[in-house]
Amino acid sequence: MEKTATQNLRSAFETLEMHNITKRFPGVLANDHVDFDVVSGEVHALLGENGAGKSTLMKILYGMYRPDEGRIVLNGKEISIPTPTAAISHGIGMIHQHFMLVPTLTVAENVALGLPSSKGPLTDLDVVSERIIDLANTYHLKIDPSAFIWQLSVGQQQRVEIIKALYRGASLLLLDEPTAVLTPQEVDELFVIMRQMTDDGYGLVFISHKLHEVVEISDRITVLRDGRKIGTQPTCDVTTQTLANWMVGHEINFITSQEKVDRGECRIELRDACCSSDRGTEGLGDVNLKVYSGEIVGLAGVSGNGQLELAEAITGLRSLISGKVFLDGQDITGLPPGKITEKGLAYVPEERMKDGMISAFNISENLVLREHHRWPFSKRGFLRMPYIYEHTDRMIKQYRIKTPSRATLAKNLSGGNIQKVLLARELSRSPRAIVAAQPTRGLDIGATEYVHEQLLDQRKKGAAILLISEDLDEILAIADRIAVIYEGKIMDILPRETATKEDLGLLMAGVHPGEELETGNC
Repeated sequence: MEKTATQNLRSAFETLEMHNITKRFPGVLANDHVDFDVVSGEVHALLGENGAGKSTLMKILYGMYRPDEGRIVLNGKEISIPTPTAAISHGIGMIHQHFMLVPTLTVAENVALGLPSSKGPLTDLDVVSERIIDLANTYHLKIDPSAFIWQLSVGQQQRVEIIKALYRGASLLLLDEPTAVLTPQEVDELFVIMRQMTDDGYGLVFISHKLHEVVEISDRITVLRDGRKIGTQPTCDVTTQTLANWMVGHEINFITSQEKVDRGECRIELRDACCSSDRGTEGLGDVNLKVYSGEIVGLAGVSGNGQLELAEAITGLRSLISGKVFLDGQDITGLPPGKITEKGLAYVPEERMKDGMISAFNISENLVLREHHRWPFSKRGFLRMPYIYEHTDRMIKQYRIKTPSRATLAKNLSGGNIQKVLLARELSRSPRAIVAAQPTRGLDIGATEYVHEQLLDQRKKGAAILLISEDLDEILAIADRIAVIYEGKIMDILPRETATKEDLGLLMAGVHPGEELETGNC
């Protein structure tokens, strides 16, 4: 069969090997003589906790870091990869978790960005568009080259990133948490694309924290821990439990909420809540939602569908255009965040370093941010430092915060430990209601397990918890009821026992289960 122009651009790839890769940062041995390889036609998954060295290893392979020791061998020949441009020239592409796209440009313009034109000083978007269509047809990527990025869904934007890499001739793709923001249906579509690519001889490195996805899509799995390679196994020889234990170095118990809910009074309520987004568009549209004492309500949705606006409306960080917010039956609409906090609401924000911590403050200072002006942390306007230090030491021990000392700056902590400091500050106040937005995003399996333990413990104590998460596995594991938000509106609220990933995925895409079939028959 005659090769297309796109296929001619692709670099030949058979094997890539990394030998004794070592990378040191000040005070940290990120990679300790790591061996890793990937071959044509396979998905090789790379697993490990935060700080295990996965990202460092891939950044070395993509030319973003230079190794202190070790060598890289491509198709039997040792190569040097000093820059991402060099990586691309060797046929290595990377799909970043946070997409590198310009929203105001079209698909074709984004793909062509930074590449020479075949027409010299003139643009050749017509040629680019033809090659994009060629790739889209080959791998069922379903992309319109003339569409603007801002018009595309998250899943479609990810396809553009894949097309960008393939257009540049990549034959080895590094996928960093590619399913983190996708609906279940979009994940299924991505896996179909990945399988077709491996059938065509591409090599794929798949980085994910979702063990069931790793087991479903990969051919081999390598686990890193503390910068060292623990082992590589064919996927058919391992279980999710085995992988979890490898990653953390001890037995992991997967936590689920199986206890019967003994609901109390309504603690959080939104009535016909409407507000604007930061872009001036509708953020929430007539949202009605209740969260009761002793239950966890999971809010599911694809990123950017009103989750942030809803959390900020409850916590007083965003004004409502209309509607009301109640806490324990009291109207708190329009109250400043500090007053709402005093009434017993805890907030774990999505952007933990931007909205939850002050990076230049140490652990002690961050732990008392909410109540530094009140007894017992202060007296007559002066901080009671001995008590603050005692409180900090107690929180470090109780919440298992890994830190050299209480004086360590927040910016020097790992993501998991930053989240533990946040939880310690918010939960130690014995809150009556909790809004937890993406509390485990970017955390490894051990830190995620810990966060779930804390939320379930607060539920047992009678707190009302709104868990906002894009991870359906998390919501299905610990939520009692599941609300789905789409374009600022609540599509439906389902009991956890009857909710399925398929139904939730449809609701997250704005489709009520059953409507899809009607549309298909039109």
